[in-house]
Amino acid sequence: MFESNLMASKSVLVTGGGTGLGKAMSLRFAALGARVTIIGRRRDVLESAVDEINASAVNAADFHVVDIRDAAAVEGCIATMMGRGRLDVLVNNAAANFVAQTHTLSSRAVDAVLQTTLHGTLYITLAVGKAWIAQGQVGTILSIVSPNAFTGSPYAMPSAAGKAGVLAMTKSLAVEWGARGIRLVAIAPGSFPTPGAWRNVVPREDLAKQFETNNPLRRPGRHEELANLAVFLISDQAGYINGECITIDGGRWLKGAGGFSFLEALSEDDWTKMRGGRGA
Repeated sequence: MFESNLMASKSVLVTGGGTGLGKAMSLRFAALGARVTIIGRRRDVLESAVDEINASAVNAADFHVVDIRDAAAVEGCIATMMGRGRLDVLVNNAAANFVAQTHTLSSRAVDAVLQTTLHGTLYITLAVGKAWIAQGQVGTILSIVSPNAFTGSPYAMPSAAGKAGVLAMTKSLAVEWGARGIRLVAIAPGSFPTPGAWRNVVPREDLAKQFETNNPLRRPGRHEELANLAVFLISDQAGYINGECITIDGGRWLKGAGGFSFLEALSEDDWTKMRGGRGA
């Protein structure tokens, strides 16, 4: 479906690109010819990811050690990058999350999620957007949110609130910056297992299985499925998509929204009895 040189003209920056879905996207962008830069807080993780990317990439990938919660550090990093060359795409992937009973959370626990998920995303989006506007450059900003951004989520309220803020940012700036040639889009992934995320949000193996298969397709998402959607959305082929959020969750949130979704637990015998009971 994707030409091997589809992204040969693109320079892409991925936050949290050293692990999980961020790395999966970075690998896919690079395989299609993009020049990829990843940022994060852990140098060893970034170095390992860049080595993996470069093993199969046409253009060399690189990294910067940056804590996106530090606005000054983010602005310095973007200034350095833009001074060295063109940046075409920002992918906001970095986030923080854990599950807890909301009434037990301290203000520091809330901040631990919001500072990365919302504030850090805002900081780097503004830094990149300001630079593009000052230079008269067009670009695309893709943010990874969650279905929780529009449904909410018990036991992960700060993450849902942060992702909702990122979605509002996407829609707001899509209108404000669209005339300047800057597109903003978002992806809301469902269950895409990663070791780091699962350690924080799935406390037991049996619950992990349930979490991964509680959708109409009854399977978790594959990383390449998300990465391919990201490729399309940041490519020129999606140039008229602006301000939209694409959900990729196997239909899970629709299942949860349907008031009678619980009836999937019925057996064929149960359905036969119900039909008989109403004279069908």
